Amino acid sequence: MVSGAEQQQGHRAGVYKQKNKGHKHGKHRTKGEIERENKGRVSVTALTKKQRKEARKMDKRHKANQLRRNKKDLVLTEKRRLGSRDGPPHLVAVVALHAGVDAEAVTRLLRCEGAGGLVREENSVCGVSDSFGLVMPRFKQRFTFLPDMHSLLDVVKVADSLVFVLDSTEGWDSYGDHCLSCLFSQGLPAHALVCQGVSDLAVKKRVDSRRALAKISEIRFPGARLFPLDSDQDATLMLRHLGAQRQRRLGFRSRRPHLLAQQVSYTPNSSEGSGGAPTGLGTLCVSGYVRGCPLQVDRLVHISGFGDFLLSQIDAPIDPLPLNSMTPRPAKPGKEGDVDMQDGGVEAASVRVLMKADPARRESLQAEAEVDPMDGEQTWPTDTELLERVVTLNYMLDLWSQCCCWHPLYGYFELVHDAASVGGSEEEEELNSTSDKGGADQRYDEHMDEAEEGEGLKRYREARANEMFPDEVDTPLDQSAKNRFQRYRGLKSFRSSPWDPLENLPADYSRIFQFQSFERTRRRVLAEAAQEEEGAMVGWYVTLHVVDVPPTVMESVQAGRPLVLVSLLPHEQKMSVMHMLVRRHPSNTDPIKSKEELVFHCGFRRFRACPIFSQHTSADKHKLERFLRADAPTVVSVYAPITFPTAGVLLFKQREDGMQDLVGTGSLLSCDPQRVVLKRIVLSGHPFKINRRSAVCRYMFFNRDDILWFKPVELRTKWGRRGHIKEALGTHGHMKCVFDSQMRSQDTVMMNLYKRVYPRWTYDPYVPLPLPWVKGEGTQVPDDFDME
Repeated sequence: MVSGAEQQQGHRAGVYKQKNKGHKHGKHRTKGEIERENKGRVSVTALTKKQRKEARKMDKRHKANQLRRNKKDLVLTEKRRLGSRDGPPHLVAVVALHAGVDAEAVTRLLRCEGAGGLVREENSVCGVSDSFGLVMPRFKQRFTFLPDMHSLLDVVKVADSLVFVLDSTEGWDSYGDHCLSCLFSQGLPAHALVCQGVSDLAVKKRVDSRRALAKISEIRFPGARLFPLDSDQDATLMLRHLGAQRQRRLGFRSRRPHLLAQQVSYTPNSSEGSGGAPTGLGTLCVSGYVRGCPLQVDRLVHISGFGDFLLSQIDAPIDPLPLNSMTPRPAKPGKEGDVDMQDGGVEAASVRVLMKADPARRESLQAEAEVDPMDGEQTWPTDTELLERVVTLNYMLDLWSQCCCWHPLYGYFELVHDAASVGGSEEEEELNSTSDKGGADQRYDEHMDEAEEGEGLKRYREARANEMFPDEVDTPLDQSAKNRFQRYRGLKSFRSSPWDPLENLPADYSRIFQFQSFERTRRRVLAEAAQEEEGAMVGWYVTLHVVDVPPTVMESVQAGRPLVLVSLLPHEQKMSVMHMLVRRHPSNTDPIKSKEELVFHCGFRRFRACPIFSQHTSADKHKLERFLRADAPTVVSVYAPITFPTAGVLLFKQREDGMQDLVGTGSLLSCDPQRVVLKRIVLSGHPFKINRRSAVCRYMFFNRDDILWFKPVELRTKWGRRGHIKEALGTHGHMKCVFDSQMRSQDTVMMNLYKRVYPRWTYDPYVPLPLPWVKGEGTQVPDDFDME
């Protein structure tokens, strides 16, 4: 007998049974397929991977420690080289931050024999009478001290340390605060705070005085130590601190060779090579210590405030400030063009020539691109246009002959005036001469410049009007809006609408240079400069022969101004459009209008130009700012020589008396001629009749042709409505508009129009040094004034 379980058949899946998909292993092959295809062969990558030694955890840790130790040794080597036998002297500038302190007393105390130093060079810096070179045998270091001077910004660009002299009670005054604002924005090197007169106080008041002064200095120098300087012992401690303190690395000067002129001579060019005519130029021989990085003779040099020049050769004179005058410096294995440097105690037969410029490798002084005026499309005028031009010219000559007559004695044209108008002017002059203006009002008005007051009030009203009604303009009544705003166009969206950066470029753009990728070029140039090992090395005392220099440079040195010379990187002599990110300084309250002339301090360069302001955004289009804003960073665009970031930027506005007020501070942003800056204008109208979504608007245009011309441009309102022009009504500027929702009677209809703007070509490398700064009182304008 067969059981029921054995008689039961196996289950069969039905037609509607779920069927799972097969496993998808991706596009790669399985291990089995790879082994079958290789048939026992082993790939090269797998073989090398087996032989490669995997770094263990301890090996990685040792490698990281080794890299950290190498970087530390490099920093210590640079620190020990400064002021030592193989490096340049430690350059120290003494800055007085208060009118009541005496900076000369500080330098006298530092140079006395009680401090342990030996003064071996008087007037070590050419143009600075009180400068001196100091050698400290005890510390095996040498220093060069510069007293307080007017050209402070130029000296701080090359100084290694600053000594700030504070007042024992107030710390610093308005002039000191102005100097600190400029120095912090430009880049502050290593510094020390010094105070005199604390030891003269009573013992009980010394602690309170130091505590109060430390509280004042904490604002600008948090955690800084305050050094008293009243005795020789204090001077010795001060010199030890200056030689051992940590140096601050400033990028704009550490990547470029530079020097401060210690000896300067000028030789005018002979007239033999120029055909007998004097050229007015000459050769400037500048001696000093190389700082920053090695100096090459084929590179261009820039003299602050005067421009770019060429080098002809580099000499190696005797070091005027040797650390040890008894023993000569041991010879070094020289490279091509190098020479063994000697100390001042060894008599040298003659000054040796280190290197001469190679005309084939020397960089060019060409700053602007060559412009061919025949490149553009040229069309010859037709005969009809020439005939119309001749008729117009004859008519203007007839009109001029009726209005003017030839003066027989002096030989020039004079206008023919009406006798009545002449008599009326004479009567007005008599009335003005007989008018009496006396009393206190007249004495007060004698010290007031009416033209300056009127100009200041005008700028203030424009700034207030732009703040209250941004970018709004009035449509002219005597001119068609189609002609008045023919350079403007409408945009559907300021963010996403396209704008061709190569469209309708001005003629000045044919004179500038542009990089395919500025950031890639910057990285390449800076990397090559960091690996440079040829030329005059850092710490060598050399003489640079600068050719074709105007005599004004030597006149500036003879007037007591220090001379700073820097070697430029490749492409830094070429003109382009530079952009700088600037914030308005809190001390400036006067409105700064776009395209107003300002004085720029950008790295080692100092120049004058008229910039334009724009918003700092990440979009491809940027809105023009009519005034320098105080609440947000602003991008300043200007035609200027190329400078590779990073570099500090200072903006000054020069007064009529020669002083310069600090306007803004910031840093260099980029070099991009294709950065689109758009100027916006807003045409406003008033809703005359409202019918739900449609409305009749007026006062935006005043004729029918203008409405039809601007009909495709989108409209918006201050309350967020959007719409467009449907049709024109009549001939007096009324138009029917349709919006996306209900209009309100108190709303305002607006139309945005845009055009691209460019800076003005007003670059001037010659900037005279300003007068000593004195805080000026701003123009007091009442808050309530008539906007009309």
